[in-house]
Amino acid sequence: MTIPGPAPRAEYGGIVGVWLAGAVIAVIIGIVAPGEWRAAWMPVGMAACLILAFVVQLIQGHSQGFLRRVAASTLGAFIVMGLIGLGLGLSSLFA
Repeated sequence: MTIPGPAPRAEYGGIVGVWLAGAVIAVIIGIVAPGEWRAAWMPVGMAACLILAFVVQLIQGHSQGFLRRVAASTLGAFIVMGLIGLGLGLSSLFA
């Protein structure tokens, strides 16, 4: 008789959490950084999201699909931060 493995954990909580962290980081950059330095700080915020994605997925402790989850977390944070950066850029044009 074989013992069944543990039930799979929820995968999407960590992914969406990194997306939300990316949104918060982008908004903080938009508020704190001067207008001419916002574009320079966005890659730093994206690097923080990448490190956060690795940490969150390592804490979950589920090895199957690790790279897929990290890629989804990072790509989603990239899109979210890009959209917020686009909004910040457009707002600086019209302000």
